[in-house]
Amino acid sequence: MIVSVTLLAQMLGFLRNRLISTNFTVTNPGASDAFFAAFIIPDFFYYTIAAGALGVAFMPFLVDRLEQGNRKAVWELVNSLLNVLMIAMTLVAIIILVFARPLVHALAPNLPQENLNQAVLIMRFLALNPLFFTIAGILTSVQQTFGRFFFYAIAPLLYNLAIIVSIFVFRDNIGIVGLGIGAAVGGLLQLLLSTLGLVGLGFTYKPFVAWRNRDFRGVLRNLPPRSLDQGIDQVNSIVETNRAQALGVGPISWYSFAATIHNVPIMLLGNSVAIAAFPRLIERLSQNRPDLFRREFLQVLRVMIWLTMPVIVIAYFCRGYLARLIFGDVSPEVSSIFGYLVLAILFRIIYSMFSRYFYAHKDTKTPLFVSIFAIALNIYLAFTLSRPNAYGVEGLAIAQSIVAMSEVAILFAVIVKRDPHFFVKDFWQGMVKIAAVTGFTLMVAFFLISLLPLEVSDVGFFVLGSKLGLISFITFGTHLLLSKIFDLEEARPVVNKIKQFVLGGFSVFSKRVIK
Repeated sequence: MIVSVTLLAQMLGFLRNRLISTNFTVTNPGASDAFFAAFIIPDFFYYTIAAGALGVAFMPFLVDRLEQGNRKAVWELVNSLLNVLMIAMTLVAIIILVFARPLVHALAPNLPQENLNQAVLIMRFLALNPLFFTIAGILTSVQQTFGRFFFYAIAPLLYNLAIIVSIFVFRDNIGIVGLGIGAAVGGLLQLLLSTLGLVGLGFTYKPFVAWRNRDFRGVLRNLPPRSLDQGIDQVNSIVETNRAQALGVGPISWYSFAATIHNVPIMLLGNSVAIAAFPRLIERLSQNRPDLFRREFLQVLRVMIWLTMPVIVIAYFCRGYLARLIFGDVSPEVSSIFGYLVLAILFRIIYSMFSRYFYAHKDTKTPLFVSIFAIALNIYLAFTLSRPNAYGVEGLAIAQSIVAMSEVAILFAVIVKRDPHFFVKDFWQGMVKIAAVTGFTLMVAFFLISLLPLEVSDVGFFVLGSKLGLISFITFGTHLLLSKIFDLEEARPVVNKIKQFVLGGFSVFSKRVIK
């Protein structure tokens, strides 16, 4: 369910960016640059202060209390964290409202004056969104602990829908600034929907903070490393936005569009799967069953990698089709940037699972130290590779891929050092098979691209969609068939589902013919 709803959310994200591209970027790229730049600072404050608490620094303590049947302690912890972060994010809202102009100017000093003014107004509309997201995040984290994922998955849909509606409402009057209003309304709607998931759980809000609560102090100890870890990731966005705007008008939007495509498989196959698996992994450790933790962790990781490989093959070879289909006239720039981001997809997905190994063990410091190294490396690479006489805006994407590989390599080394036998022989045998299958899949995709090349005259959903769909279908089919031949266990449930669907449909058809 989470993957399905996340896919729908990403489709809405594509539609949102397509509408921004066709209504603003093509005619006034500075306006869309202003829109994307305005989100960077509110996102930075949200991730740095609050987002670290919304899951990995918070949920392990909730699971421990639920295992003991102590709901009173659960609600005491929830209220305490909720009240502390509400105060913090209210102060953030005031800072954004008062200092929006100097913040935007420091982030993107080369924006034309008109576009800088637009970014300031949009950022002020977004001032309360970190508060809305924080409250919604805490409430949905509680729901995940109780096994409820519906509202966590569906709430972000309202956010994108509100922005999409605002495009049609405001494009002919106040223009890009109206999208800031849509984002503010979307944030509020997301919060309101998230509260519905508490129905039946017995939660009652109380305005107090239990400073002496041992679990609350434990969350506060784990929160700074995790929050800094998330905040450091946002520093990447600040650096990338600053470097992109230094290259002229348009690169901020192009890079944001490419990052949108890049984020889809990461959200679907990385974050969504890792989030769904995380409560179960915590439970295994709470039960003192590290053997089951290891087995289930590696099973999930193998499935994620197996699903990701054909996706990145298709993403690389079909990047031109995707960019033209989704973003239209700005597709050459988006396609070029996305091509360098494809490798980062694989390692970001692996990272989403590797990091849960540490969070499940209540270790938020190791991922933080790795992130500090990563941000230092990314800043150096971003400034070095994005120079006009180097790779330009594509250099930012190259830096992302290098940094993603580095983070995974370091976390892998730490896991192996702590538990030399964690990655068992069966796991590596499966990886070899997946690599072999991917090699054949890559050759098939290359042949299909040669057979169905992207022509200059290829425009419109039907032409582009039919070529992209056919290449994707055959490539995925090849990957699945070869996985079955190589006896990869990840393919078995998929093959069984296809058999049930085909044979079930054939059975229904036969009965109708007989009748």
